[in-house]
Amino acid sequence: MYTGTALFDLLLPGDSRSLKAKRSYVRPVVAALRRFEVSAAEVGALDLHGRAEIGVAVVAAEAAHVREVLDSCERLVAARPELDLLSVRRTLHTPED
Repeated sequence: MYTGTALFDLLLPGDSRSLKAKRSYVRPVVAALRRFEVSAAEVGALDLHGRAEIGVAVVAAEAAHVREVLDSCERLVAARPELDLLSVRRTLHTPED
């Protein structure tokens, strides 16, 4: 069993000056990520307007599949024109860990 995680650090548009406006950007991204059958949630920068951290976790029988799914998630987030992807931190856990 292999598990992988990714943490996306995002810069939101300037009009996200309230938590309600921030949610309007984050919720569609999280919903789109879940189409890849991953666990996804806003996990950091919860009280900061204009910034968001979204975490993704996936479990698979093969490490290659974990990497493919995380690659797809990263492409989806990077392709959102309204967001700036500042960084991605990925981790792969193997049975030997």
